Amino acid sequence: MAKVSIGLRGWRFDEEEIISADGELKPLDEIPEEPRERLVRLVGLVEEPCDVCYLEHGDAEIHRCAQAEIVYGEPGGEVLLCPTHEPDFIYWFREAGGSDHTGRQAFGDRFHEWITAGNEAPDGYASVEHVEEDPGGLPDLPDQTEIQQRVEDEFEGDRIDIRALAGENPTDDESADRLDENDLADSGVDLSTEYPSNR
Repeated sequence: MAKVSIGLRGWRFDEEEIISADGELKPLDEIPEEPRERLVRLVGLVEEPCDVCYLEHGDAEIHRCAQAEIVYGEPGGEVLLCPTHEPDFIYWFREAGGSDHTGRQAFGDRFHEWITAGNEAPDGYASVEHVEEDPGGLPDLPDQTEIQQRVEDEFEGDRIDIRALAGENPTDDESADRLDENDLADSGVDLSTEYPSNR
């Protein structure tokens, strides 16, 4: 089974799990949970700056940050890197205790703390050689809008009663006040309206 990276190098996927026979990304409901979670997370990461560049320059000079090309760690605790700063990460991981945090959500935070303490790889420390056999042969990563649309299209929707989960039972008056689907249909409220978003 071939391993591939999409969007950013680092996270590797089994090609058969995410890419269909016609060379496109499979529908989300056909992708196993772990790779699906990584793919959805990648959509929000592909245009982010390198973490080390960002720690050096911050929001005020974000234009000086290199765009991330590499991702390590688990979704939600990942580290984003440019090729210039990848050796710092590799050194931290191999030589400075970074591997002790593997699989933890705090993985990225521990690396950031190491960097902000003034640490870096020694000059000339080797990076990882990434092999790109056919980057043009892989499908493009969908954008956030497309992922959201796919999630909404595939979502069946289960009603969750928070009160029941909390062990509370609604009173008869509260139950009588609840709207059902017929009440909503008769109300004239258009629930399909799309509202502007700043995301």
